[in-house]
Amino acid sequence: MAEFDADCRRCPRLAAFLDEGRARHPSYHCAPVAPFGDERPQLLVVGLAPGFHGANASGRPFTGDYAGVLLYATLHAFGWASAPVSLSRDDGLRLLGCRITNAVKCVPPANKPTPAEIATCNAFLAAELRALPPGTVVLALGAIAHGAVLRAHGLKVSAYRFGHAAEHVLPDGRVLVDSYHCSRYNTQTRRLTAEMFATVVGRASEIARPPAR
Repeated sequence: MAEFDADCRRCPRLAAFLDEGRARHPSYHCAPVAPFGDERPQLLVVGLAPGFHGANASGRPFTGDYAGVLLYATLHAFGWASAPVSLSRDDGLRLLGCRITNAVKCVPPANKPTPAEIATCNAFLAAELRALPPGTVVLALGAIAHGAVLRAHGLKVSAYRFGHAAEHVLPDGRVLVDSYHCSRYNTQTRRLTAEMFATVVGRASEIARPPAR
């Protein structure tokens, strides 16, 4: 089982980029970013990778970058987060039945990990998925996260087409829900609106927390 490795240097390009970042910004985390939230979640959110001035700086997924603004506000609106804004690792914010991770744990240059880097980091995501309780819903933010989740399950990506608001029932019964990534580019071009994102998170919430009978 490939547990999260805070000192991982398996990808030479990413390790060198972290070293460069640490030299330029000594106060930044500049290391693999650990998952954040409930260890036995009902909802797992999978992003792409840390942003250089966001999670790579703060050490918490989607904290300090533009994408986190919409993500945490929406999670809070649906009862998954104790506050609508994630400021820092010591701000007291808690995730409630939710966990956030990334397909790639280290910040990549230009926010673009290579296929080899995604594949190398997939063992960590696979271990995270194996540790989930039965019935946990997985929300993939973007096509790369979608593909990483499928590969971590040992499934062919071509058999499960990515699409915003698409839902896939995986062989183990777990449901994978897709969304466009809540990046600055997607939201500013309105490829993804706050309303669109709320609809997807709302749907994932319905599946993860079905009403009591």
